[in-house]
Amino acid sequence: MWRFLAAFAAEEPAGPLIVPDSIQKANFAQTVNRLMNLDFSQVAQNLLSEALWVVIKIVIALIIYYIGRWLMRRLVRLIDVAMEHRKVDLSLRAFTRSSVRAIFTLLLVLIVVSTLGVNVTSLIAVASAATLAIGMALSGTAQNFAGGVMILVMKPYRVGDYISAQGQSGTVREIKLFSTVITTNDNQTIYIPNNSIATAIIDNYTTADDRRVDWTVGISYGDDVDVARQTILAMLTADPRIHQDPAPVVWVAALADSSVNLTIRAWTANADYWTVFYEYNERFYKELPRAGISFPFPQMDVHVKNE
Repeated sequence: MWRFLAAFAAEEPAGPLIVPDSIQKANFAQTVNRLMNLDFSQVAQNLLSEALWVVIKIVIALIIYYIGRWLMRRLVRLIDVAMEHRKVDLSLRAFTRSSVRAIFTLLLVLIVVSTLGVNVTSLIAVASAATLAIGMALSGTAQNFAGGVMILVMKPYRVGDYISAQGQSGTVREIKLFSTVITTNDNQTIYIPNNSIATAIIDNYTTADDRRVDWTVGISYGDDVDVARQTILAMLTADPRIHQDPAPVVWVAALADSSVNLTIRAWTANADYWTVFYEYNERFYKELPRAGISFPFPQMDVHVKNE
């Protein structure tokens, strides 16, 4: 008996299973019979009921979406009013608005998808895996977010400050999740990644109330330095925008090739810096010649030697 079973098991398979034609015909006839006896009115009613239920779920999902959007806007507005009442910094207010809006938008999308009948647990698992892959691909974006948090904590600048960083200068308009928006003097909008600006050297010109204005004026050799100094100091002393403590100063900075360079320093309010700077460039040019001071230009003496 055992030898027979072993010999039967050792035999190679005879090939694929072949269903007789009679069985195939019987199955086909049975299928046709079921279709003929099918209640098409009941099928149509079931399809209509399912379609109606799908439409109802879509309508409910849309209602939830629009109500959620309205509630989110109200919540963001309430948070903004509360922070304004507590005089929270504008930079933190903008960052908080962006963060709250992003979090509640994600929650709203999950609620809407769940209302449509999609398994949220599986969706969250897929989203987590996708987030991990995207996070590894977009590591710089996470660094920009961390840079934005660092900027809000350390506060090297705030909204409204005039800064210079990464080769760009302008007024900070908004600190977003991933970038800082500045507006230049010629009204260009520049977006600087938070990661790069958080680790860069930042010149903040708005931190102090007062700022020193520096000029360099070259006068000709032979001109009276004391006359030039007195003329310049008279202009600066008579201007109410120029602080007298500390008082303006005029020094001889260098004996250059073609001129005697004077360094002029005066203190003014931060808001008046650029107006004072450009205005006195023009006043020096117009009023110093009236006092007998001339402005040199580069020149070269050529000596010709005849052999």
